[in-house]
Amino acid sequence: IYEASVRGYTQHESAHVQNPGTYKGLIEKIPYLKELGITAVELLPTFEFNEMEYFWQNDRRKNLRNFWGYSTVAFFAPNGRFAASGNQMGAQVREFKEMVLEMHKAGIEVILDVVFNHTAENGMGGQTYSFRGIDNPAYYMLEEDAKAYKNFTGCGNTVNCNHPAVRDFIVDCLHYWVIYMHVDGFRFDLASILTRARNGDVLENPPVVERIADDPVLRGVKIIAEAWDAAGLYQVGSFPNARWSEWNGRFRDDIREFWNGTAGMLSTFATRLCGSTDLYEFNGLSILKSINFVTSHDGFTLMDVVSYNEKHNLDNCEDNNDGDNNNHSYNFGTEGPSNDPQILAFRLRRLKNLLGTLFLSQGVPMLLAGDEFGRTQRGNNNAYCQDNDTSWVDWTLLEKNKELLEYTKKAIALRRNHPALQRADFFNTVAPEGDVADIVWFGPEGTPEPDWKAGTAMACRIDGRKIHTGAQEDDNTFFLIFNNGATPRTFELPAAPAKWTLALSSQEEKPKMDEVADRRLVTIDANSLNVFISE
Repeated sequence: IYEASVRGYTQHESAHVQNPGTYKGLIEKIPYLKELGITAVELLPTFEFNEMEYFWQNDRRKNLRNFWGYSTVAFFAPNGRFAASGNQMGAQVREFKEMVLEMHKAGIEVILDVVFNHTAENGMGGQTYSFRGIDNPAYYMLEEDAKAYKNFTGCGNTVNCNHPAVRDFIVDCLHYWVIYMHVDGFRFDLASILTRARNGDVLENPPVVERIADDPVLRGVKIIAEAWDAAGLYQVGSFPNARWSEWNGRFRDDIREFWNGTAGMLSTFATRLCGSTDLYEFNGLSILKSINFVTSHDGFTLMDVVSYNEKHNLDNCEDNNDGDNNNHSYNFGTEGPSNDPQILAFRLRRLKNLLGTLFLSQGVPMLLAGDEFGRTQRGNNNAYCQDNDTSWVDWTLLEKNKELLEYTKKAIALRRNHPALQRADFFNTVAPEGDVADIVWFGPEGTPEPDWKAGTAMACRIDGRKIHTGAQEDDNTFFLIFNNGATPRTFELPAAPAKWTLALSSQEEKPKMDEVADRRLVTIDANSLNVFISE
């Protein structure tokens, strides 16, 4: 999955498209998406939204624009400002359909980020133009005195999603986008709101969540939950329906912390690599429940994860009080851009480690647009109101950071070409009689297992035979080595197969290979990731 903004992806002058910031502009970038290896795009909100909501507040944010689009005005209308034809009647519908059609021709699915948790009517002082004027207490959660809205979203109001009329509205909306606009899936913003009752209590079996999961029209559609809300409800690993996949926020945080060198993370890292078995390997759940990501639109870009220790959100005119304070990032000694060759080398290796881990992990990987060539938001980790070059993808970085781009392409291709790296089921860690397990772990310096509690390095052998992967033909076997420590480590390559080839490495130089008394040894650098493949 490739998460992108329709406007932000091609609005920058360096995009060199005929129709910047539009559905047509996105079509012009399809050849690039194919070359990168993308199979699905997840678009930030494309429903008509209120770009000018801050204009009416008459404060410091007056001249800012709602860029992300999480402020829906019309749920059945593609955003007219994303149409190259402007406000011509029906132009946005036609151009949106053309975009979906061209994506499908290229073998790319279209997933929409949808916002049913709140609307652009905002709080009690907001404008009235839809639900508030139709049936305020039915469509929104109200406080007991009905003089204020319950605010589990941080946006002024909370939609009463489990009211029968609201359920019908949501499902009708999803039907429209699937039947008439031909989209392939939905990512639900702050989806935990959908699990709350009118009074805000969390429901064990929320009707709207179950109805979406069981709806025949939506049967073949991807359904993804952002499994938390702004009031502290966090349901990653426990969102109440097996049909829904989840943005795995635990994956993001744990992978960042591991590569930061945080002690005691080896076991947790291995669990995330294997598809987050602690969260999803129970009650027959699928490994596809886990949407793995290390960055998204909400937070630092990948380049900023390795360049900033603190958020820099002053341009949002909220005195740097907005955005998350816990970013699991590291700047390598300099806050922001650096010309120090050593710092740049450290950052590049960390970028490769994070991206490599993403595409080697079981589950479904999601990549933030531009991370493959080092896009930066200059430390802004909440650029929701920055409709400018802070948020727009700068395509000049494609050439500047070409090494990172080529590494990302290689990692994506490695995953796409090998069933062993994209399984439908969790690893079987118990070896069948006379066989080996799907995955076997190794420690450094000849130790039979990693030091799960205090270790900093480990390796694993992933069996690629069809009896393990469920593929029609045998795949290669893989040997993955991870070292988040500060010193090089030596591992012994397994005896079989006869030959191992380096397939992916975050190091500047190839790992050192030695043969000692019929043992094949490989020494890997500190803070590195290396992948060997059988021949």
